[in-house]
Amino acid sequence: MKALSCLLLLCSFPLLAETGFQPVSGSEYLSPQMREMQEDDFANPGMETVDYGRELFHRVDEEGHRCAECHGEEGRGLNLARIASYPIYDPEQERPITLQDQVNICREERMDNFPLVYDCKELVGLETYLKYLARGQVIAVQTDGPMKPFYEEGKRLYHQRFGQMEMACFLCHDQHRGAWLRGQRLNQGQSNGFPVYRLSTSRITSLHRRFSECLASFRAEPFLPGSDEYINLEVYVNARGNGLKIETPAIRD
Repeated sequence: MKALSCLLLLCSFPLLAETGFQPVSGSEYLSPQMREMQEDDFANPGMETVDYGRELFHRVDEEGHRCAECHGEEGRGLNLARIASYPIYDPEQERPITLQDQVNICREERMDNFPLVYDCKELVGLETYLKYLARGQVIAVQTDGPMKPFYEEGKRLYHQRFGQMEMACFLCHDQHRGAWLRGQRLNQGQSNGFPVYRLSTSRITSLHRRFSECLASFRAEPFLPGSDEYINLEVYVNARGNGLKIETPAIRD
């Protein structure tokens, strides 16, 4: 009943007129206090995960390898602009790969190690650290060429209604953005701050975990982290924020 009442409350707001979409970071919807917390590395609780990812990046594994061998101490050899372009199309796999996928590819091909389970603590830690290094880089996800069918499928999923409540991503983040729901102001659902630290759960949250949390709130069966569905949805959601700057680790309610 609580979920249903929230849905009825949401639907009571008038729809916002679409006059041309302009991406706006979720940080713009934060209170001044929360925005200040996000921008202060000493106050931002997500920095604990950044430090964990940094330690993993420099840690020597059982095979005697470490990420810093190829990418430099503190990631100085990384192409930060490329980090802001994920997911990217991989011609060998003939599909988009995420930043977590790329970490696993490096583990297998360059470090002679087993891949990690998608969205596990280690991968989320490394993803958070890499995105933190790329803070300020402009998101630029490809949407044409070989990426177009995956982008279109992600767009379809973004507009598809799920679960007993027949909710869809666009209802909250397009039609009703700016409205209040459960004490939170609905934003555009931009992904430029992910992984984010959520104060309501007191933990770092990856984008795929957030997808699952939303589907669960719709009373729908979530897809698996790293699934084709979530990767296609990530392509669309990330591309929807093209032009925004990376803010990882962002803070959200």
